[in-house]
Amino acid sequence: MAGMSNDGFRLRQWEESDAPVLLAAYAGAGMETERPAGVETLAGAERLIAGWADDAAADRAHTFAVVDGREILGQMRVMTEMRAHSIGWVSYWTLEKHRGRGVGSTGLKLLAKHCFDELGLFRLETGHRLNNPASCGVATSAGFLPEGIERQKLLYDGVRYDTETHARLATDPDPA
Repeated sequence: MAGMSNDGFRLRQWEESDAPVLLAAYAGAGMETERPAGVETLAGAERLIAGWADDAAADRAHTFAVVDGREILGQMRVMTEMRAHSIGWVSYWTLEKHRGRGVGSTGLKLLAKHCFDELGLFRLETGHRLNNPASCGVATSAGFLPEGIERQKLLYDGVRYDTETHARLATDPDPA
């Protein structure tokens, strides 16, 4: 994974020393629905990173920092709970100050290549709220085709949101 890069961006495992960046990222604009429970302190961020390492060792999920040199720009994650069908569920985010630089789409292309080539997955799925066009742009730029709307799928602060599902297959052409 360390050698996989594109446009200067690469994916790497999260490290315990990254906890301050992770904690700050979850406090950023647009991240209120992304922060997992229990990640309000540095110790909580460290526990989350340790949990991600456990998830990877057990092949439940693989979570990577998107970096440019040593600087963390965002995150890519694939959950592999549907291994019997070779399906992974993908989620991603970019730190507020790095949005608009192609971090998400490049990171997602790198993650898809890793999932297909190294993890042996065939189908990757992702989704976004309809009121999040930036996330839609990341998915489509990384070769994920829209597959449909899921009505009122997500619940945040008492409000239900429709989502659009996207997928990419190992047999799909690589995006430009």
